[in-house]
Amino acid sequence: MLTRRKLALLTGAAATSALLFAALPGAALAQQKTVVDFWHGLPQPLGGQLEQIVKDFNDSQQAVQVNASYKGSYPETMQAAIAAFRAGNAPHIVQMFEVGTATMMAAGPAVKPVYQLMQETGASFDADAYIPAVKGYYSSKDGKMMALPFNSSTAIMFYNKDAFQKAGLDPNKAPTTWPELVDAAKKLKASGSSCPFTTSWPTWVQLEQLGAIHNTPFASQANGYGGLNAELKIDAPLYVKHVQTLIDMQKDGLFKYGGRDNKPDALFPSGECAMIQGSSSLRSRIIKEATFAWGAAPLPYWPEFANNDPKNGIIGGAAFWVMTSPKRTPAEYKAVSQFFTYLAKPEVDAKWHMDTGYVPVTLKGIEIAKAQGYYEKNPGADVPAAQLTRTPTTENSMGLRLGNLPEIRNIIQEELEKAFQGQQDAKQALDASIKRGNTVLRNFERANKG
Repeated sequence: MLTRRKLALLTGAAATSALLFAALPGAALAQQKTVVDFWHGLPQPLGGQLEQIVKDFNDSQQAVQVNASYKGSYPETMQAAIAAFRAGNAPHIVQMFEVGTATMMAAGPAVKPVYQLMQETGASFDADAYIPAVKGYYSSKDGKMMALPFNSSTAIMFYNKDAFQKAGLDPNKAPTTWPELVDAAKKLKASGSSCPFTTSWPTWVQLEQLGAIHNTPFASQANGYGGLNAELKIDAPLYVKHVQTLIDMQKDGLFKYGGRDNKPDALFPSGECAMIQGSSSLRSRIIKEATFAWGAAPLPYWPEFANNDPKNGIIGGAAFWVMTSPKRTPAEYKAVSQFFTYLAKPEVDAKWHMDTGYVPVTLKGIEIAKAQGYYEKNPGADVPAAQLTRTPTTENSMGLRLGNLPEIRNIIQEELEKAFQGQQDAKQALDASIKRGNTVLRNFERANKG
């Protein structure tokens, strides 16, 4: 029988043995993983799915330990990363939403470009493996990849097939042009729909995507890619006609303005609105909440402005940026590149796409999803990738590289709201947006010049 004294002696011996074992070279190596701090802005459940990928990477090898931390919304994550950099303890990796790209590009020594990271660490990396619209968004003017794309989305249209059938419309054919959409909205209203059409992310969907699809500049200097001296160009005839159409549709009860950003998302799965244009990532919510048959389709276009040849849409979502710090070591950068190499695998990209509804960011990721029958089992899930890859990118469809774009979006939304309230027409709203938005651009230029 063990006495308390004998138990204490055995326990002490075990502790000594453990200390001796820990001092052995092999055990020391096991204890000395290179730690990588990764800050992200995805709430649950997407945040949990992202952290599972991090766990999968950690379990796949013995040299690196990536610690993922949720830091709040994208803007909150950006502010936290900036504050940490100024304090000299920035995370190794930060997830940054696409509208923060110009800010990160202008961050200079705070950021280590991905192409440079991979070169310096000898990692294998093929930027051409990414969808052109994705690659272009996160590349410098000379085509060098600055951040690692990961969770990308684009804007598409969802429509209520049951409501279409009730209105005498073909439930298997969504409107492909804006005149067709207006006509469908009239029939939906006549059949009793109180909200034939709405949109989420008004600026991103109805202006930024519009410009890309119609190969029309949103701003000068190739939408900001060519320099900090870009100016807004949203007074072009395309934008004026489009915004005025939305204003007129609202007056006629064909369009409902549901608010800024993703606030209108709930209007579609609830059955209130028969058509919505918004992020492709809305799909997962519709699957969970909608009690009606629905479909997905590309964004419509204006035939006279697109020459019946709409271009690729642009992306939303976020990418992973590598941050610098005074005490950062080559071993830490090497660890980051190992993690990025894992994330760049087409099978990881395909799994993330199929698990979450985000767009595959690699061409092979699309092929894997297709080969596994994902699109056959999930009709419409291929629409976002098809829209992103339907044409080669132009300087107007690569994306936007404008400083303080979140602030500019809010300005445009304010002016649109005044128009929807009857205070001004489309031309006045867009002219005011340009005047105020260009002030933001000049302030950004002054702050980041040289």
